[in-house]
Amino acid sequence: MEEEIEGRGEPCHSIPRGGPIYVPNLVGPLSSVPNFESSLLLQLQNLEAELCTSDSSQPLDEDISVDELKILSEGELVDMAMKEALQQGENHDCPSQPSQEPAREKRVYRRRSRNKHESPESITRGENVSSSLETSSGSPSASGCIENNNSRKRKKRKANNHAIENSYTAKVEELVKIKQKQDEDKAAAKLHSFNASCKITEGAITLSERTERMKSLRFTRSATKVKSPSTGEQIAVQYPEVVLSVEVYHNSRKWAKTQEFLVLGRQTLTELRDKIYCLTDQMMQKAGQHDPSGYFLIEDVFCNDLRDPSAIDYSEPIFDWLRNSKDEALKKWECIITGELQQKQKAIVGDVTGLRLPHFKAVNMHMTRFCDLKFRLGAGYLYCHQGNCKHTFVIRDMRLIHPEDVHNRAGYPIVLFQLKFRVQKCNVCKIYRATKVTVNDKWALKNPCYFCKDCYFLLHYGKDESLLYSDFSVYDYLHD
Repeated sequence: MEEEIEGRGEPCHSIPRGGPIYVPNLVGPLSSVPNFESSLLLQLQNLEAELCTSDSSQPLDEDISVDELKILSEGELVDMAMKEALQQGENHDCPSQPSQEPAREKRVYRRRSRNKHESPESITRGENVSSSLETSSGSPSASGCIENNNSRKRKKRKANNHAIENSYTAKVEELVKIKQKQDEDKAAAKLHSFNASCKITEGAITLSERTERMKSLRFTRSATKVKSPSTGEQIAVQYPEVVLSVEVYHNSRKWAKTQEFLVLGRQTLTELRDKIYCLTDQMMQKAGQHDPSGYFLIEDVFCNDLRDPSAIDYSEPIFDWLRNSKDEALKKWECIITGELQQKQKAIVGDVTGLRLPHFKAVNMHMTRFCDLKFRLGAGYLYCHQGNCKHTFVIRDMRLIHPEDVHNRAGYPIVLFQLKFRVQKCNVCKIYRATKVTVNDKWALKNPCYFCKDCYFLLHYGKDESLLYSDFSVYDYLHD
């Protein structure tokens, strides 16, 4: 039934949607465009100063990017520690072996050279000595020497193993510190939000937290296509400029959004009012009873549209009622603010709060800009026109103008969304759009019944083009 209007062959602009300021079912604090501008610019200046001081104190290599920093996993750290510890153990054991092997080779070489020059008698004498040494090795003194040598070797092995374990543990701790330092460096190098309480030296953000943050920011990358401004006039936007997102809701179906606009902070409220579409305006024009009057009620300010000389100040009767019926006005205001539950508590306990009426005031709409008002993001405000046709409108978002925004002031307010209503067809032919609607028509299929121009004429008029009967009511049916 309802869909967003798409551009048909017309040039369109891509509009960024802004940041995740809107939170469902919550209302922001009282703010204004100048306060938002000044606080945001102050945070930008603080961020720039913070970056300059960090660059001067800790100069970084310009060729290194954040993506080139390698974050080591726990398994990689353990493998690196094992390899380095084993290499140190091998280096510790290897120097003792080469010193023993040359000594053995020298002894063998000397024995061989000696055997060449000795006589057979000396050889037999040497064999007898060796045999005597072998028989003496079975003695208690020889066995004690062997056990001492074995115990020394065991102690030496234990000392080597203990040294390897200590070096391995120290290496793991060292690599863990390196990984923590890498996480801190990478977190410090990343861009962070413009929050005065945010510190660059905070710990590294985990992957799950980073993923959740990106989910909330995902819609900021999407853009909305809007039609180019029809006027050929070019008016440069003044910088810094704030862009507001304003939503307008249906007069009877309060939950249905009918339009959404992008408005500049330095634009007047009448520029927004001229863009708001309501079927009641067309009906009143068709009936010849169009009223150019209207007002916006934002917080405690009535913004009246008095551009037309025949316009009426709608807020004047309200001020008269506030002056003449203070008690009744206070009760109504208290019921609006506190609600039914606190009204029952007041009936039992008594008045404790001491609530007072706000100090309402009236201004001219065509002389008032959005930057002159105070408002709350997400709060519902009132737009009234044509006597008693009331709409709720919400200032949903507030941000600085983006390079991808339209920078022609004449193109604002920009329509981001326009509700398209379902077209009612003729109840008789069910082909053409209805132009008439009858009530209490005895020959009609339904009550009320919708007719196109041809079907209405064929049913209600004769050959001489005279009305056959008149005991019914007929109205023009207006549609988009």
